[in-house]
Amino acid sequence: MSLAKRPLSLTVNDRAIGPIEVPETLMMLDFLHEHLNLTGSRVGCGQGICHACTVMLAEPDGSWREIRTCITGAQFFAGKRVRTIEGHAERDGQGNVVALTPIQQAFIEHFAFQCGYCTPGFVTAAAVLLERLKRRPIRRSEVEGIIETALAPHICRCTGYVRYYEAVRAVILATPGLVVG
Repeated sequence: MSLAKRPLSLTVNDRAIGPIEVPETLMMLDFLHEHLNLTGSRVGCGQGICHACTVMLAEPDGSWREIRTCITGAQFFAGKRVRTIEGHAERDGQGNVVALTPIQQAFIEHFAFQCGYCTPGFVTAAAVLLERLKRRPIRRSEVEGIIETALAPHICRCTGYVRYYEAVRAVILATPGLVVG
């Protein structure tokens, strides 16, 4: 017995991928790890609860949303645009990191992680939040609540939450146009 396969084409980190023949039941996390060698998104719970596996998915209106890859089949992403944790930092022609995003830099400056296992999911959540705030700024009085809402689904076993929240708050408050009033 063999697994049924279908071709998959998508864009990952601004790079066209495919078509690649993959099993119809292959999870996106496995596709990223096994076919693209993008191992930054983590297998945490394998049930979509911890959010260590999240990536960013481009919506038709140009906005981004988080999506869990351990419970979403690779074929769901056919024809779509995805950004993994490897696609956040700016890289040169050889693939070397030349500049971190403000959220990545803030996580380092705030010592916002311990073991780092959950960090890709938290970076992804924060990046989606920042993109949303660029489109729809919030009042300063709403900052704490919006951070809580964005990061709450993510689980950190080392209890690094306070520093994650501090880092995200710092970036939001320091970035012009995200907060009004």
